[in-house]
Amino acid sequence: MVGNNAQVTTTDLAEPSTVPRARTVPATTGTESLLAEVLASVVHVEHIPLDSHFFDDLSADSLLMAQFCARVRKRDDLPTVSMKDIYRYPTIRSLAAAFDAPAPAPAVPDVVVPAEPAPPEPAAEGSTARYVLCGALQLLLFLGYAYVTAFVLALGYGWIAAGSGLLDGYVRTVLFGGAVFVGMCVLPILAKWLLIGRWKTQKIRIWSLAYVRFWLVRTLIQLNPLVLFAGSPLYVLYLKALGAHIGPRVAFLSKHVPVCTDLLTVGDATVIRKEAFLTCYRAEGGWIHTGPITLGKEVYLSEGTVVDIDVSMGDGAQLGHASSLYAGQSVPAGERRHGTPAQPTDTDYRRVGPARCSTASRVSYSLVQLLTALLVYVPLALSGADLLVTQVPQLDSLLTAEPLTFTSWVFYRDALAASFVLFFGSLILGLLFVTTVPRLLNLFLRPDKVYPLYGFHYSVHRAIARLTNNKFFMRLAGDSSLVVHYLRAIGYDLAGVEQTGSNFGTDVKHENPYLSTVGTGTMVADGLSVINADYSSTSFRVTRVTIGPHNFLGNQVAYPAGGRTGDNCLLATKVMVPIDGEVREGVGLLGSPSFEIPRSVERDATFDHLRNGAELRRQLARKNRHNAVTLASFLFARWIHLFGVLLLAAAAAGLYASVGALAFAAATVLTLAFTLGFTAVAERAATRFRPQSPRFCSIYHPHFWQHERFWKHQAMELRLLNGTPFKGLFWRLLGVRLGRRLFDDGVRMPERTLVTIGDDCTLNINSVIQCHSQEDGTFKSDRSTLGNGCTLGTGTLVHYGVTVGDGAVLGPDSFLMKGEEVPPHARWGGNPAHEM
Repeated sequence: MVGNNAQVTTTDLAEPSTVPRARTVPATTGTESLLAEVLASVVHVEHIPLDSHFFDDLSADSLLMAQFCARVRKRDDLPTVSMKDIYRYPTIRSLAAAFDAPAPAPAVPDVVVPAEPAPPEPAAEGSTARYVLCGALQLLLFLGYAYVTAFVLALGYGWIAAGSGLLDGYVRTVLFGGAVFVGMCVLPILAKWLLIGRWKTQKIRIWSLAYVRFWLVRTLIQLNPLVLFAGSPLYVLYLKALGAHIGPRVAFLSKHVPVCTDLLTVGDATVIRKEAFLTCYRAEGGWIHTGPITLGKEVYLSEGTVVDIDVSMGDGAQLGHASSLYAGQSVPAGERRHGTPAQPTDTDYRRVGPARCSTASRVSYSLVQLLTALLVYVPLALSGADLLVTQVPQLDSLLTAEPLTFTSWVFYRDALAASFVLFFGSLILGLLFVTTVPRLLNLFLRPDKVYPLYGFHYSVHRAIARLTNNKFFMRLAGDSSLVVHYLRAIGYDLAGVEQTGSNFGTDVKHENPYLSTVGTGTMVADGLSVINADYSSTSFRVTRVTIGPHNFLGNQVAYPAGGRTGDNCLLATKVMVPIDGEVREGVGLLGSPSFEIPRSVERDATFDHLRNGAELRRQLARKNRHNAVTLASFLFARWIHLFGVLLLAAAAAGLYASVGALAFAAATVLTLAFTLGFTAVAERAATRFRPQSPRFCSIYHPHFWQHERFWKHQAMELRLLNGTPFKGLFWRLLGVRLGRRLFDDGVRMPERTLVTIGDDCTLNINSVIQCHSQEDGTFKSDRSTLGNGCTLGTGTLVHYGVTVGDGAVLGPDSFLMKGEEVPPHARWGGNPAHEM
């Protein structure tokens, strides 16, 4: 048993590394002596050889070196040292020499970045009364919207049911469904113009009445069904209707809708890839700041980019993937940038030439999309529910039951049977669908062939991406041996894969799974995005992406076609994978732009003896048995959740005759509340209602298996809660140690009970506080703490073992490495993050 194996243990992350004592070389400078003194105290040895490599000779790791950097920063007699400096100068002698050398004469920067960014402005004074009032208004607005929606749907369903014959019923369904669709599309546009007018550069105090207007408009435009048309000319028309200044032939592929659209200018033939963020606002220190973003003609924004406010890019400029532009930066016409924050590069991120794409093609493609939605999808959704009820007797009797039958056990038996058929039937049919239909569609695409946008092949390409990126099936299969079989079934080339039981996490995205190859022995954490497609404003092509063998990919890695990495590489969290230069092998890559680091350190090799041979087979069998119970419990919990939702629907149907649309409105609200409560209880039950503890263990230790079960059962995070006081209540329910008046615009926290957040913190959209790391076969976790008044920028990731001081600000798209300590009221940014 693993638990009885002395070689597989859980240890305290704070335990000092074992560093051999060595004869020292006399220091030649005061800086060397002082740095050696600090490092010796960190690694708990008496002396440090000045020419000893931090990682190879001293067996230190990034966590210890982050602690070293933090201690150096606290001393007035030493320069500020960052983790990037540690990797660049990996000995005391070279590190001291770098800081003792005379500074070069300043050059005129070709990227406009303030030489000394202003310190964070004082946060807006918190007010609990304003916080509570704002939450009450948001709740009333939601309840009103739920009632109006229920009233309209109930009225329309009655009108459709009154139809005579199949044709009349279909016509009524199309008319009513079309009216609802158009209403849902037009309402956010009207709300924006009536409540806001034209957006302008301004500051909005969070939790004020002006913020309530901002929140309402932002929520409506993000929930507009037209967002599903991202990548279509219809989506561009939607943004124009909201006030954006967008030229012709723009390919806008990102579903992250710009909010302050009047402040967005996009020139002709610009390409904006998916997962790009240009919201034209940011939250900081209790304020919403709005500002302009100007993109010239033929600009190229790659995937996974973040563009802050007050930014401009000239005609023909490019921004590479996994990169960001900070406030005040501008890219001159025709120049290229990458990194966080962006810096000059010679890399050309345009990888595909143009194709003939006429205005007629754009118009016809948009019309076909619109008509398909109105004549097929909407009627199918409305009539499909009615057809399902009539074909499942238990469901029909359930939804037509009288209120008195709610006390009968037969009623609950029928509800349980109906939910079982619905859940497991849809599970089987859905799995068959996603493993067959996209494979047939893929026969119409040829790799490396350039196709025009908005034609038949483009429709096929988008259909494949949508059907095979199924979040439910990835969550079900991920973090278990099942994920390898699932990814193979949807088209991944995993020939000769070495089964580890944790080959992939629960979040893997792609554009074409049939052109995705992952080498043997490679392990992938959550957040991998395989970029199989290249785009211009008129064309696209799909290309095979190959990730080499024996790699490890950290969280949130966007891997492009042509990525220049080969065998045995470590791709760190949020790394920018290079697409030019020599093929990197046997090294680690960190940062954006990336630089080389050690592939592994001694601490990460602690459990290597469990990764092959008979011991691997024995431990893997035990892990698979544990994961099988986890998968069964996950399916059971989702089935019971559907059972509860059906009961609420039956109650609403039974009460409709007496209370009208109010019954369905109440059912909608109760369904959301039940979903949050039930999934929260399931999450806490996965940890036996106990807080998690810091760990350092093998992936074949039961502690890690229990953590995988916790990930599987994580509570549903509803976007409706973002930007409201109720998101704070949700985090408290899940065990976050949370202060007062949290503003959460969409943060993710995988380990809730290991996070501590102070008062009046501001967390922007797509930020992450991740208290764990899984590198190869080793799992590590620790606590992270944010002080009062902290701000996390859009797309920022905070790793484990981190302390952020009061009032500190982390810039957009930053990666704060494990073990870092950010001083109070400091402004940090970059990947890896450092003092700006």
